Amino acid sequence: MDTLFNVVLATTLVSLIALFASLALSISKKILEKILLVLVGLAAGALIGASFFHLIPESLELSSPDFTFSIVTLGFILFFLLERLLWKHCHQIGCSFHSFAYLNIIGDAIHNFTDGLIIAASFLADTSLGIITTFAVAIHEIPQELGDFGILIFGGFSVKKAIIYNFASAIFAIAGGLVGLLLSNLAFNIVPSLLCIASGGFIYIASVDLMPELHKEAKTKRSFIDIIPFLLGILIMWATSVLGLG
Repeated sequence: MDTLFNVVLATTLVSLIALFASLALSISKKILEKILLVLVGLAAGALIGASFFHLIPESLELSSPDFTFSIVTLGFILFFLLERLLWKHCHQIGCSFHSFAYLNIIGDAIHNFTDGLIIAASFLADTSLGIITTFAVAIHEIPQELGDFGILIFGGFSVKKAIIYNFASAIFAIAGGLVGLLLSNLAFNIVPSLLCIASGGFIYIASVDLMPELHKEAKTKRSFIDIIPFLLGILIMWATSVLGLG
């Protein structure tokens, strides 16, 4: 019972990061509009960094390189196909939303679900390890959740809808924690696949949908400035990895 309480509490706290990050950015619409491209750059860097410094290395610890990179590639292809289907649907009905916003929700939900599984496994092993793991997950979630909110706004969502959807994808961590407790053996077996699929999706979204937006800036000085948040996103994820925070 103590373990159940700890896992639910830990995953709830991690999920609330998305809500607080979104609320913090939604305070001023004018400020949000000014920093939107900064958030896009930060998101692109955070997604790339999360994939190469967190998700893929975690999968490699649990499975072979052949399996890991095969599923990462499969995840990349899967998100490409999903975007084609979403784009075709949006194009037919004339919606104003960019399909990559929905893709990010899917990828983030998978990532958060996996975080929940990992937190549950950590608490099952040892309470202290569970606390450390929760802290690590929370630290590397902060820049990513800020970027995720920016992606949804950039993709055409209203502030209110972006907050709701971002939080909805975040609470998949709670679901992952509960599944991890109920099906501990099965959960451990599917973690590598989920990590790789999320990684492939994040690489796809960052490289295909977000980074091209940074290239659209025509002014040389401004284009170099826009690179800074992108590099910062990568640097933060690298730093949290080196420090063992995630």
